[in-house]
Amino acid sequence: MLTSVDTDLLRVLGDPLRLRIVTLLARETLCTTHLVEETGARQTNLSNHLRVLREAGVVETEPCGRFTYYRLNPDVIEVLAGQFADLAAAARANADTKRACP
Repeated sequence: MLTSVDTDLLRVLGDPLRLRIVTLLARETLCTTHLVEETGARQTNLSNHLRVLREAGVVETEPCGRFTYYRLNPDVIEVLAGQFADLAAAARANADTKRACP
């Protein structure tokens, strides 16, 4: 049973703007222009956050003419969710386990 969470992925998703981007992409595939409109972030700032998400495998790109569309990679989110589910199961299974004080 896995009892740890991917801390690098948590760091990536821990940024409020990146989490907002992920939430938006869970609903639909969007281009940078759409994400600028939805988040109010500057295009350069948004592009930097998208690069981090892309490098972490959280989002995938799809070129479409002069635009790049972004879509969420659900497998990465499922892995993270599974890691949290494993932690919850371990906590339930060990709820009565107590280490003695020295």
